[in-house]
Amino acid sequence: QVARSEASILITGESGVGKEVMARHLHMQSRRADKPFISVNCAAIPDNLLESELFGHEKGSFTGAQSAHEGLFRAADGGTIFLDEIAEASPSVQVKLLRVLQRGEIRPVGASQPHIVDVRIIAATNRDLLELVREGKFREDLYYRLEVVTLLLPPLRDRLTDLRLLSEHFLREGNRRHERSERPVRGFSKGAMDRMMAYSWPGNIRELENVIEGAFALDVGEIVYDSDLPERVRKGSPHLGPS
Repeated sequence: QVARSEASILITGESGVGKEVMARHLHMQSRRADKPFISVNCAAIPDNLLESELFGHEKGSFTGAQSAHEGLFRAADGGTIFLDEIAEASPSVQVKLLRVLQRGEIRPVGASQPHIVDVRIIAATNRDLLELVREGKFREDLYYRLEVVTLLLPPLRDRLTDLRLLSEHFLREGNRRHERSERPVRGFSKGAMDRMMAYSWPGNIRELENVIEGAFALDVGEIVYDSDLPERVRKGSPHLGPS
């Protein structure tokens, strides 16, 4: 239902729960599936560059702007833009995002005229945006524009019934990526799965994927045994280093 709507979506949850995977899934189930999906990590781009990266700039609009840049919103026109770690966006970027959500309008840095774009915004955060609003660190009007629909992705420790399915998915991906078609990894021993089910997974799905990738890197056999797992998983202690 959410995918088919045009509403803005705010995805919340701990780091590593799969927020970008969910955003891509929503895009692929929407009427925009044949249009661009562009992912932006707002924390990975310095404040002084994020505005230009998102909204573009005109040639000569600042030092180093030797040519015009259309920006990611124009590149995503007709499609979806995913703004990960939205809480890290600067106040000036927040103002411009509000304008996009209100009017579909972007103004490149140094431009005299705005451009109109048709872009669906999906944002994500692992922080409490409402608390940031109360602290004056995030715009209240932008918050309510973003959270038309809020999806909370629970941590893996609270959805262990999904662990086997996720693990089998990562095995299939690992077999493909490591070209193991002739000697694929077929599954997990009972001991390995018991250890994995007893572990708390502080790194969530990202950690699970990395654990299985580590087994492939060490040339695991046909079955993943508990001895193929990192020590922290075998001993049920997230603070131990890998074996």
